[in-house]
This record gives sequence, structure tokens and C-alpha cells, in this order.
Amino acid sequence: MKNYQNDHPQIPRPLLNGYGTSFGDYGGDSLLDYSPPGEIDAPKLNRLTLEDAGEFSEFETVVKDYVLGMLGFPVVRVELTPFQLKHCVQEGINKLNYHAPLWNLQYASFDASAGQNIYEIPLYMLHNLEYVAYRKNLLTIAAQAGTLEFDFFLKYFQDNFLFGNMRVGDFYLMQQTLEQYRKILSADGGFNIVGGKYLQIYPSPAITPERVILEYRAIDSNTIQPAYLNWIQRYALAVAKGVLSQVRGKFSSVPSPAGGAMLNGAQLAQESEKEKELLSQELLNEIEEPPAFSTY
Repeated sequence: MKNYQNDHPQIPRPLLNGYGTSFGDYGGDSLLDYSPPGEIDAPKLNRLTLEDAGEFSEFETVVKDYVLGMLGFPVVRVELTPFQLKHCVQEGINKLNYHAPLWNLQYASFDASAGQNIYEIPLYMLHNLEYVAYRKNLLTIAAQAGTLEFDFFLKYFQDNFLFGNMRVGDFYLMQQTLEQYRKILSADGGFNIVGGKYLQIYPSPAITPERVILEYRAIDSNTIQPAYLNWIQRYALAVAKGVLSQVRGKFSSVPSPAGGAMLNGAQLAQESEKEKELLSQELLNEIEEPPAFSTY
């Protein structure tokens, strides 16, 4: 995905200090130095138009070619349009995304500077942004003296006699209490997207550096876990069989020199429903993620 030109030179492009893409290549010192191939724009999922169906990303091409090949192409003619094929790919992505929302999460981080709260980040991150962890330090010994985290750390350290009687549940309740205090005292950081192009964090950083962690969705054939990619390919194939059954089901046979060729629309419809059911069970039994909570 091409990045917009920076219309405001005073808005900095932050330097990268952490990159969490599994199997990904290091892109450079700046967040904008690397634009991964094959990105899918998450906000456009389920909003496919005929005009958008003309181009396939690298990820979509990997799935599309698998579907066409399993349907017999190029030996057999496959009567599916680019719009229909792209829709099949998105069906697989949406299904997996619903049951396993963490499957395509990636992370990157940069250091903000004191007094500067607007930054330019790559559009493939901005458009797929899930969360920005800013001023989300937990109770750690590394917390700076004078901060809310440090004061709570000392209080619990004293009250629990070096944590001798402290259990995991107590520690989690302590984190929840701290989160509420942050919100009440406006110590908790937040973020906005400005003009669809820039990331704004608030309150403005008071020190340099101030760590900012970006959590975003990256749907990329180079970074996706192979098992997830294969599931999407097989589910897209099942959906494609259903669409193709509608096309071929309009006529039971077509004229041929031998007197008429039978079409397999009904067979494809049965295979589509059976395969989608089996893949859904596989998703629930082997892939679906358990309920979880995240703390920063």
C-alpha cells in the first residue's frame, strides 16, 4: 500500500525501535521504510465493489491461485469472475477473523519525543490499527520514581511482605484498580487518528523517550502462520464451489458434439456445504482462541 506524501514536514516520521512481525523482514530504521507486500485493507472487508475486484494483492493471489488450481484450472474452464474470487477470499478471512481474532496481529514500537504528540506512521498500520499502548506500564520495578506505578508498587511491596502472601488473582485485581485510578486521574494515555493520515497520542509526552507500541492487523502471505493460510485457502475453495454451483446449476447440461454434456452444479453445491461444515468444526476444535484479556 502506497503511503501518502507528508504534507506537513513538521510532523515527524518516528524511528523504529521494535518490530514484531513473525517471519517478517526488517524494513529499516524508520516506520515508513518498509511497506509489506500483500496487505489487505481491513476496513474494506465486506465492502467489496466491482471496481475494487480488478486488482489482487499478493496474499489474495496466493489464495485465488489455490482455488482455481483445485477447481481444475487451466485444464478446466472455471466460470468465476475476479469479483467472485475476491469475495471467496474475503469470506475465509472474515470467518477466521471472527473465531481467532489474534491470528493476524502484529506489533511495532517507536519512541515519542517530549512535547510532540502527532506522528506520521505507515498507512498499512494506520488503516489496520487495533490499539495503541501509550503510558500503559504495569507495576514493575523499572517504573520511574514519582509515578503512579511506582507508588503502587511500593504500597503493595510493603503490605504483602515482599509478596509472600500474594496470589495471581490479587495481582490482577491490583492491576484493575490501578487502571481505574489512571482513568480517574487522567494518567492513562490515549490516541486518535487525525485526518486519516496521522497518529495523535495524548497527553503529550513529558519526557524523551516515551515508548509507544502499535498493535495492528497484518494479513500478508509472507507473515501469516502457514496453518492459517491453508485454512483460508480451503474455506475459500469451499465458498467458490458454492458460487460455481449457482453458475453451472442454471442449466443441467449444455450442447456438445456427443449430444450434451452434463454439468456438476448439484455436486458442487453438496461439496461446498459439506466442506464448509467440516472446516467450521476444524476451526472450532483446533484453531479458535479461548477468551483472553490483555493488560498493558
